[in-house]
Amino acid sequence: MEKNHARKLDASLDELVAAAGEVAFEFSNSDREAYKLTRVALIEIIRKTAQESDPQRDFETAQSPARYLQ
Repeated sequence: MEKNHARKLDASLDELVAAAGEVAFEFSNSDREAYKLTRVALIEIIRKTAQESDPQRDFETAQSPARYLQ
């Protein structure tokens, strides 16, 4: 049985950056450290919520281009 681990973030990229930055600046000792923490947090959020690519499945479910060849 295939498990669906897809999760959806209900936030815009602007909101994610703002939230990550706000928390990072609150808990860091310097601006440089805060920017690094923000970067790491955003990378992890995006990595964990990104959909995995399955080219074989995508190809099999693609619509035929025949309508464009007429």
